[in-house]
Amino acid sequence: MGYKDIYQRYTQSILSGSLKPGEKVPSIRVLAQDLGVAKKTVETAYDILIGEGYLVSQGAKGTIVNPDLDIQKTPTAATPPLEDAKLQELLDLRDTPGFLRLGIPALDVFPHKKWLLLSGKAIRTMRPEDMIIPSAMGYEPLRHAIANYVNISRGLNCAAEQVFITSGYKHSLALILQAMTSPKDKVLFEDPGYLFGQKLLKRMVLNLHYVPVDSEGLDVDYLIRNHADARFVITTPSHHSPLAVTLSLPRRNRLLQWAQDTDAWIIEDDYDGEFHYTRKVMPALKSLDTQERVIYVGTFSKTIMPSMRVSYLVIPKALIGKFVETGEIVETGQPLLPQKILTAFLAEGHFFKHLKAMRPLYQQRRMMLYNALQQIYPGIFEFEQTDGGMHIVALLKKGTLDSKLANIWQEHKLMVFPLSAWYAGTSRRYGLIMGYTNVPSEQEALRLVSLPYKETMILLATS
Repeated sequence: MGYKDIYQRYTQSILSGSLKPGEKVPSIRVLAQDLGVAKKTVETAYDILIGEGYLVSQGAKGTIVNPDLDIQKTPTAATPPLEDAKLQELLDLRDTPGFLRLGIPALDVFPHKKWLLLSGKAIRTMRPEDMIIPSAMGYEPLRHAIANYVNISRGLNCAAEQVFITSGYKHSLALILQAMTSPKDKVLFEDPGYLFGQKLLKRMVLNLHYVPVDSEGLDVDYLIRNHADARFVITTPSHHSPLAVTLSLPRRNRLLQWAQDTDAWIIEDDYDGEFHYTRKVMPALKSLDTQERVIYVGTFSKTIMPSMRVSYLVIPKALIGKFVETGEIVETGQPLLPQKILTAFLAEGHFFKHLKAMRPLYQQRRMMLYNALQQIYPGIFEFEQTDGGMHIVALLKKGTLDSKLANIWQEHKLMVFPLSAWYAGTSRRYGLIMGYTNVPSEQEALRLVSLPYKETMILLATS
């Protein structure tokens, strides 16, 4: 490498904006060592860059990009949009800051100071052996802590060896499919069902079918009549996504019996299972699984913070070897540090304490948003009696324009989703799905839902 190459790299980086005005650059000695060239080569390149005004020497302080440069950034090619326009729209919505967002826990009451203390402790206690590649199954103390939690809170009976740490729900689902499915396997999903899960399955599963959901949850009789030969069914029995209904006990028993009789597998997504407000928390479907036909999927994204992206599986003992082998190949795990922090948060009782505080708070905030919608939009929406979760489904009493209505609300930074988008089939219901966990007061709830009032009434008057 010659001085011209170094010169060209710097000018490209500066003109593209990668290196910004005022930013420090490596010393001649350090860069020469890094590139494996003579110091004179780097010195020549730097002299030219300084002479042309790209760099400024500050003597003993080092060399920086000229802070007075007025750089017209070279335009770069825009990132091409996804082929799935609807998915692109939904991803843009998910990543846009705003109000009434789905799946975001109450960030204003999270125990930040306690989390920071545990984070500092985890960093200070890192050992050299912690710096090697972690187990594909996850950090063993965290697996023990999760096993203890789900056994007590969700009614499971599992050992730490059955717990597998992943980096989010979609990674959990992908790991299960890669470990267990073959191209010919029939996979069943709820209709409506979790939107991003549905998108993932369409890409990974060739033989995908849908089972309707009613007031008792997944229609198990429909499943048995039409898809008794299915190999897998993915369901949210504790709190359906998005309709918020709970799978009834008779249907739970029939679903488990079907899986036992046909050697099928049930993938239980325990979506919002921790949050029930008017009755005791219902145990997970996995707690009734005496024949080991249920793979349990849990996450901390909605109870702690989405950015942590720590989820987990509880798998039957007979499948441990298969999942370890697949996990080593696809690497769905997490860095060690967040696992250590979460371990302490669980083991020291902070997680249970946090959940206990969130249940009455979420119930209160739910009623705030519900009452605000009733007050501002009387006769427009209807609500089915549900018992928990972190969102409201406001069903339109008339009309099918929920996508247009959602767009109107989104223009006011209200990040609601149209219910119809969560359906795969042609039989759909229409309404808005909105989160309430970060609505701090009745006044704020009224203010937020009032923002799109005029446009909402104009749209609905034409439908």
